[in-house]
Order: sequence, then C-alpha cells, then structure tokens
Amino acid sequence: MSVQEKINRFLEAEAFGVVGASSKPHKYGYKVLRCYQQNDRRAIPVNPVEKEIAGVPCVSDVSQLPPEVKSISVITPPQVTEKVVDKALEAGHIENIWMQPGAESAAAVERAEKAGLNVIADGSCILVVLGYRGH
Repeated sequence: MSVQEKINRFLEAEAFGVVGASSKPHKYGYKVLRCYQQNDRRAIPVNPVEKEIAGVPCVSDVSQLPPEVKSISVITPPQVTEKVVDKALEAGHIENIWMQPGAESAAAVERAEKAGLNVIADGSCILVVLGYRGH
C-alpha cells in the first residue's frame, strides 16, 4: 500500500484519538487536535492529566477511547509510542496509527505492523495533509 493509500484509509475513520494531546497551543499535541476540529472531524484527546482540551473532554488512556475511534494520531516520545501501540492492540478496535514526526519508534512500527495495523510513520504530518490554520 502506498503512503497516500495508508493516509486515505486512516482518514476514513468516524472518529480519531489524539494521543499526546496538549492544552498548550504551541505544542504539536494541541495543533493536531485543532487540525481535526478545523476539518470538521471528531477527535478525542488522550492525556493522563488534563480533563479537557480545546473544549473536548479528554480520556486518560487509549483503552478508554470509544469503539468508533479506529484511527489514532500519536504525538509522544518514541518510548511512549511503544506503550501506546501496546494499549491500542489491547483496545482491539484501533486499526490505524499515525506516528507524527518525532514519535516514531522502529519497535513500535514493527509491533503494530506485525499485528496487522495500518501504520504511517514515514515523516508524513497530519498538519500538512489536512492543512492546519493558525493557532
């Protein structure tokens, strides 16, 4: 499958999890969440400390994402991304993982692909693909 086909498949989801969502507007975890909102897509922030980000209630863990979330954007350090992949596999309904630039881990990619997930970890950025506007 080409990267574009992987991206198209990722974007077919009804709802998206943003793992590593941040309440700080200068952080990528905030920009990715806002990017989904700007494109009229339902996104659920995953953050273990925040209760709400950009007006959306947070869940503290990937395992708490509702079943309609088939795709997750991951904006975490690589060693955390590895744990995120494990949680996504345990959840059982995540089909697509997009590791944003800087979140990639060879071990996480390998584990996710071996489990049959659609993985985007080639440096593609959702902010570029969907077009992020402003703050």
